[in-house]
Amino acid sequence: MISRTLGPEFGGSIGTLFFFANIVSSALCISGCVEGLMENFGPTGYLKPDLIQEGRWWGFLYCTCLNILNLLVCLIGASMFAKTTVFILILVCGCLGIMFFSFLYEGPRQVQIPFSNKNLTNGTIPVFANYTGLRGSTLHDNWWPQYAKDYTANDELVTFSTVFGVLFSGVTGIMAGANMSGELKNPGKSIPWGTLSAVGFTFLVYLGCSVLVSATCTAYLLQNNYLFLTGVSIWPASVAIGLLTATWSAALSNVIGGSRVLEALAKDNVFGSALNFITRGTWKGNPVAAVVVSAVLVQFVLLIGSLNLIAQLNSVLFLLSYLATNLACLGLELAGAPNFRPTFMFFSWHTALIGLLGTLIMMMVISPIYASCSILLCLLLVVFLHLFSPSKEADWGSISQALIFHQVRKYLLLLDIRKDHVKFWRPQVLLLVNSPRTACPLIDFINDLKKGGLYVLGHVEVQEGEMIEKPQGNEAEQGENEEAKVDPTVTQTIHWLNLVDHLKVKAFVELTVADNVRTGMQHLVRLSGMGAMKPNTVILGFLDKDDPTDFLSTHWSAYYNEDFENDVFPIRSQKSVSPLEYVQMMGDVLRMKKNLCLCRNFSKLKKDVKSVRTKKYIDVWPVNFLNPGESDAFDTTSLFMLQLACIVNMVPLWSRLKLRVRLCEGGQSQGTLEVESHPAQAVVTYR
Repeated sequence: MISRTLGPEFGGSIGTLFFFANIVSSALCISGCVEGLMENFGPTGYLKPDLIQEGRWWGFLYCTCLNILNLLVCLIGASMFAKTTVFILILVCGCLGIMFFSFLYEGPRQVQIPFSNKNLTNGTIPVFANYTGLRGSTLHDNWWPQYAKDYTANDELVTFSTVFGVLFSGVTGIMAGANMSGELKNPGKSIPWGTLSAVGFTFLVYLGCSVLVSATCTAYLLQNNYLFLTGVSIWPASVAIGLLTATWSAALSNVIGGSRVLEALAKDNVFGSALNFITRGTWKGNPVAAVVVSAVLVQFVLLIGSLNLIAQLNSVLFLLSYLATNLACLGLELAGAPNFRPTFMFFSWHTALIGLLGTLIMMMVISPIYASCSILLCLLLVVFLHLFSPSKEADWGSISQALIFHQVRKYLLLLDIRKDHVKFWRPQVLLLVNSPRTACPLIDFINDLKKGGLYVLGHVEVQEGEMIEKPQGNEAEQGENEEAKVDPTVTQTIHWLNLVDHLKVKAFVELTVADNVRTGMQHLVRLSGMGAMKPNTVILGFLDKDDPTDFLSTHWSAYYNEDFENDVFPIRSQKSVSPLEYVQMMGDVLRMKKNLCLCRNFSKLKKDVKSVRTKKYIDVWPVNFLNPGESDAFDTTSLFMLQLACIVNMVPLWSRLKLRVRLCEGGQSQGTLEVESHPAQAVVTYR
């Protein structure tokens, strides 16, 4: 979902981290399940002591066995998983009911501190803490935080971030329905209703448990016995049953969800052929290979050992995925995408922004190191996938285009042509091109001339008569005729955009269809651009009798590209305009108050001047330069020519050449004025 919204780079990176979040969460639940087993059935167990062995590697063995059991259930398929979770839900709800009844029914008593708490016990003499039953004084005493050392984590001091990281890991299943959308009959209805009802039910259960625990158990008991519920329940076995089944169910859910995310990454070709074995390893719709890979990675995470460390890492990774989800919703809302129509009545960009900032802040609160590393890893994945992922060519649509459109439209409206000033003038060029095959050097050179301004490549497709005629005959013939009479600019635009990419020029493309070139040119000059970004300079090629050179098909050409076949950009066998029409076109441009440039002999231009050791110049021949007092069109022309020459000389490639101004002999002036521009001086000679 994120890939289809933010693009494959963000979607692939966030999806990868979300996959690892599911893996870590599964390992966390398995570790919690095994911890409950050892606390209840270990050497000092509550229910049946000495039934199983205790220790780090014994715990790792139990985790491995439980992980294998999860693997077997997931290999059978989602149907088996669904049946298992329904049974577990009923069992857990029953255990919760017994626990709530115990809080209300049981009176004050002493609850033993486990021997595993080495801070208070020596393993032989039991130590007890108070369970007070429902009392307002107990709730008052527990109202404010009282952080102490964690006896299961080498006596590390518990902080707010530790508590939040552990608690948040219990509510990370909000995406479970979305992860299994492929197995749902009606995901559009089941996911929102199921997710919201699950969140609401979980919130009420957690709130009720928090209030009842705070009103019945002393802080001393809560800090030194993490399985105190066993000593409180009217049926102690219900606590063990609920703990083991709930954690096992969550572990199963995360393995299933993680395998589906991995399968989606493989299907979307995010990492190319590296994940091809995932797509091939599917049997009857069940991603067997993805399930196996997920189980293997869970096994590696189990080597961490510490439950709280796994919980914090798990929370940070899930928060990062939720941050991306909020970012996607915020971006779609800000972009004003018409197809983004959320049905949730309370959604707005405010809620998305609050969710985004909240997840980011809590990531830093839980663990600045984990949060920084995960964000850095996400950014590295974004860069890697942007550069190397085959999926970047996928036609999914990227939110970046919608956001760019939104911002460009807004700022285009702020541009006011009435506020233009000569100090900030720059060329906004419309280059009219007959066939780009013969104009590649000119197109490349004008890209240097634009100096950050607008650059438009214009082309007129001459087609006499109506562009689309009403077809005659039967329906089949009508369909063929309609397809044949499609506007030619529809298909040609793609070729022109490919040409822009090939030449690496920063230009827009404008194509039009007209009865003749002159009419089409008038359309382009009047309509090219948008708002205040419209061409102020029109450039035409020179009308001569030279034979055209095909730069796209000639092997020695620097612009050679075999992808452009000969039928693309065909070279016209005869001139498309007559000399009279050419002169009329120049007059049309001047009457539209546009600057006019005529370009000739650019087929002979060689841009590679680095290896040339002799001096090279950019010669400018202004008209009527020695009579600046006369305000006429020639003075404007001279200034315009000098301006263009200076702009070209600013380009790094052409800055190696020296700017030289040469004057034509005219009037009573006998000689030539020559100005050589140097980095720190100007040499003027007259002869």
